[in-house]
Amino acid sequence: MSEQTKDRPWLIRTYAGHSTAEASNALYRANLAKGQTGLSVAFDLPTQTGYDSDHVLSRGEVGKVGVPVSHLGDMRMLFRDIPLDQMNTSMTINATAPWLLALYIAVAEEQGADISALNGTVQNDLIKEYLSRGTYICPPAPSLKMIADVAEYCYTNVPKWNPMNVCSYHLQEAGATPEQELAFALATATAVLDQLRPRVDEKDFPALVGRISFFVNAGIRFVTEMCKMRAFVDLWDEICLERYGVEEAKYRRFRYGVQVNSLGLTEQQPENNVYRILIEMLAVTLSKKARARAVQLPAWNEALGLPRPWDQQWSMRMQQILAYETDLLEFDDLFDGNPAVDKKVEELKAGARAELALLDGMGGAIDAIDYMKGRLVESNSDRLGRIEAGETVVVGVNKWQQGEPSPLMTGDGGIMVVDPAVEAEQIGRLNAWRAERNEGEVKAALADLRAAAAEGRNVMPASVAAAKAGVTTGEWAAQMRTVHGEYRGPTGVAKGQSNKTEGLDDLRAAVDAVSDKLGRRLKFLVGKPGLDGHSNGAEQIAVRARDCGMDIAYEGIRLTPSEIVAAARKDDAHVVGLSILSGSHIPLVEDLVAQMRAAGLGHIPVIVGGIIPDDDAARLKAMGVARVYTPKDFELNTIMQDIVTLADPKATAAE
Repeated sequence: MSEQTKDRPWLIRTYAGHSTAEASNALYRANLAKGQTGLSVAFDLPTQTGYDSDHVLSRGEVGKVGVPVSHLGDMRMLFRDIPLDQMNTSMTINATAPWLLALYIAVAEEQGADISALNGTVQNDLIKEYLSRGTYICPPAPSLKMIADVAEYCYTNVPKWNPMNVCSYHLQEAGATPEQELAFALATATAVLDQLRPRVDEKDFPALVGRISFFVNAGIRFVTEMCKMRAFVDLWDEICLERYGVEEAKYRRFRYGVQVNSLGLTEQQPENNVYRILIEMLAVTLSKKARARAVQLPAWNEALGLPRPWDQQWSMRMQQILAYETDLLEFDDLFDGNPAVDKKVEELKAGARAELALLDGMGGAIDAIDYMKGRLVESNSDRLGRIEAGETVVVGVNKWQQGEPSPLMTGDGGIMVVDPAVEAEQIGRLNAWRAERNEGEVKAALADLRAAAAEGRNVMPASVAAAKAGVTTGEWAAQMRTVHGEYRGPTGVAKGQSNKTEGLDDLRAAVDAVSDKLGRRLKFLVGKPGLDGHSNGAEQIAVRARDCGMDIAYEGIRLTPSEIVAAARKDDAHVVGLSILSGSHIPLVEDLVAQMRAAGLGHIPVIVGGIIPDDDAARLKAMGVARVYTPKDFELNTIMQDIVTLADPKATAAE
């Protein structure tokens, strides 16, 4: 086959950003020089949740899981010497999507770019934030309006930009079955399109439908995952045609980018993750009919901590070898007419259609948020149960645990650690920015922004004006909070008695025995300090503790250490469990333990779970933390037994 007839490769990306805008800019330029063909920006948690770097909730989180962008100066530095009119940029941002897009547009204008020619995607999917990732700010209804504001603004002003990237990625990370992933993502897309439809001329609506893209997850069961992608293609075509009357086939095309699964990456024998990532990539590249438009791969060591540039390069090389060395792109679809594939695709579509009908009956995605959250927690509980029971084999975790030490874990521990000084430096730059701007212009811009939100106007024009005036991320989000209020999403963890008690008889008896000694039911408080919204671990611990008969308190994500201490006092907790996956465990736990002692609660055992390197685990124990758990501690019943032991007044006295 001649070179000319080959398909073009997908966009090759790595999801990147850390420490500072300057450090991330250097990383982007290095990756582009290595052959990356698009940018995928990771923002830190304060930026994602609408706080400036000096806010109390930002403590320990600045620059950890992405780049801090507090104002136009940060965005300017982030893209220094990168011509935005030649770039395809994906920004993984949701609650603050209108704001970050406004900053991006302002920087592009400074560069002299034609705004109407900008290419890229802003994720802008708030609904999955309530279900799985937790970086929401406002309640669902005003959030849906802001999603539509961005889409409408882009359609008029930045027509090549994808204004929404329906994200099913985190649904799978939260335990979704393939059918749930299909249905919940498609229900999100229809909720947004239903909101957009009245805003544009009927003749323009099909083209707007054509700008909606998706961001999916590909797991290790790669045949099922490939069939899921073919099912997505068929179902989206069906919805566009039947629900929205989109006649042109090109506007019904299922356009998606992918990051393969991070949930299945293991802390144990982490070198095995290289094979997992490769196999998962095949699910979204082998079938031409259902091939991704853009692929970004995690690094082999993401279950350990922040990947180094070399680790990211290795994942990029994996994509380049498949795209350029193999003959994959020379062939038509390899699976057309395959009876096994056709059967599985039809099964997935039938399951997804049934779930979609159920969601429609509830009034759509926004009204079904509590239901969907509960289903995800339940599915994840079932998934973990199968791993614990050995029904699902995870190599190196519940089978073939013995192995040679990895030579990849070099002197730096195999990961990159963000310098704690980054936070203070970022706050210094933020204060300097505030001092140098024109306060009159800032106040006027904020007043107009608040009025736009209150009056139901599109917030994008006022956001772009605010970006240029020097407004900060925290100030922008504060206007949205003032107008629309804060929101606390459902936890998916029912408080009442559980009927899922199979195999827990001994633990339930132990909980009863210790509760008798304590004179009341063993009270276990689960808390998530800081801005980390990855709540899967906390939810599963809370569910299992409830199933074991403990009295649980779990109020969800994004709490300050002082709020958790106040809850421990109010609930008279016997054990406090903290879950932190953002790498900010040292400052947050240090703060919380000090506050517990100051409040006279130093006798209450504190346990901590998260992505925690061994050296950090030793530091936490030195602070007085009773137990530290990492992803390798997958047997929840062992953790439950530890909680019982720690709550036992006799055992505590003996220790």
